[in-house]
Amino acid sequence: MKIDGTGKPLGTTGTSATRSTNGSSSTSATSATTAPGAQVDISGTSSRLRELESTIANVPVVDSARVEEIKQAIADGRFKVNADRVADSLIESVRQMLSARPAT
Repeated sequence: MKIDGTGKPLGTTGTSATRSTNGSSSTSATSATTAPGAQVDISGTSSRLRELESTIANVPVVDSARVEEIKQAIADGRFKVNADRVADSLIESVRQMLSARPAT
């Protein structure tokens, strides 16, 4: 017997409920015992999530324009590294990783 997410049985498989009184198979009895939870219903939210997933999949991971801007700044000698900002970001990143670690 299969159980859906609600904990209620979905229906019977090959039991006396699918047989007529004389022991032969009955198609109408099988149809009548099909559980209502056996149907799939896709909601509007689910459809919207799929649309968003496909949109996100098409967004580039790297901002090519920004990369070119930085490359040009490096080539021109205009790019300056802010060591304090890099250090602060690194420390914050480590803090987040440590707080996300499961306790041992």
